[in-house]
Amino acid sequence: MVDPKNMTSPLNETCDLVGTSVNPFFMLGYSLLFVVGLPLNGFILKFYFCGAQQQASSSLMVYLKNLTAADFLLCLSLPIRISHYGGTSVIAWQLYCSFGASALFLNMYASIIFMCYVAANRYLKIVRPSGTHVLQSVRTANIVSMVTWVCLLAPSVAYNILFFITQKPLTSIPRHCGLFFSASVSLMFKIIHTFSAIIFLLVSISLVFFYYSTSRRVLQAQQSQLASSEKLVKSRRNMLVLVSIFCVCFAPYHLVRVPFVFLLNSCTVGPVLYYLKEAATMLSVFNVCLDPLVYFFLSKTFWDKVRKASRRANIQQANTESQSTEVKLSIIKSRATSQTSEL
Repeated sequence: MVDPKNMTSPLNETCDLVGTSVNPFFMLGYSLLFVVGLPLNGFILKFYFCGAQQQASSSLMVYLKNLTAADFLLCLSLPIRISHYGGTSVIAWQLYCSFGASALFLNMYASIIFMCYVAANRYLKIVRPSGTHVLQSVRTANIVSMVTWVCLLAPSVAYNILFFITQKPLTSIPRHCGLFFSASVSLMFKIIHTFSAIIFLLVSISLVFFYYSTSRRVLQAQQSQLASSEKLVKSRRNMLVLVSIFCVCFAPYHLVRVPFVFLLNSCTVGPVLYYLKEAATMLSVFNVCLDPLVYFFLSKTFWDKVRKASRRANIQQANTESQSTEVKLSIIKSRATSQTSEL
């Protein structure tokens, strides 16, 4: 029986694309993101979906719920990525290159798009403070969210179906996903990532526009000494949080990912791009730990629920302590009564 460690792929006979020396680092990084991100986003989901008011009260809440769901689903898919770095089987690589890759694509771009929706919602709140615009309605937000998920699910499902139908049979452990790809899957892979890059560019331009427009309104309000300038400053701060998280997490990934897709089999730049891509991917997944900042800064309803839950917990604790004190006093009184009767 052949030792899996000695197996090599056809490509590696002429070009050793990747090594495994950095795999423990990526395993540790993704494990930490999983341990922190899953309970954090699960905690927020509990408030959004299991609270007393399950029905979304505003379009912002609809987008924040979907953003939380995308982050939570991405956390659930992280074990596939973790196992792939320590795996020594073809099946582990198949799962990683099919379900793992599509889960990352689905939830990453869901996060990107819903962050854009949140920014657009905050911008409309400034432009139309009365909330009368059709895009600010809960019904429209639900429809837009549903269409977004369907548009992202369609290429993900199509990719997985085409992957398993046309995948190349391998008897050795591959060193990257490209060895599984047929010509049709490789073409689809490039098309998906090209459109993904376009989505990223459009969202980037939109976020810059929203932040610039908000900053300009803040400056105008301050120069005119309007009473609403304080609220506008807060809105600009919230927009800055969104733009900062977006740039930190997703800009490096897209700067590296597109060249990597088209230069995957290059022996000169392929290995460098691979390691840069892996590091940028882990940085993009760090988004699951940063997105809660969006809820803390933007969602007043979330904070109200947290305060109510904290107040309720304090009341329950006080009642428990009070009952415990009453029990202790009754025991002391009964003992004192028994001692008096004996005398």
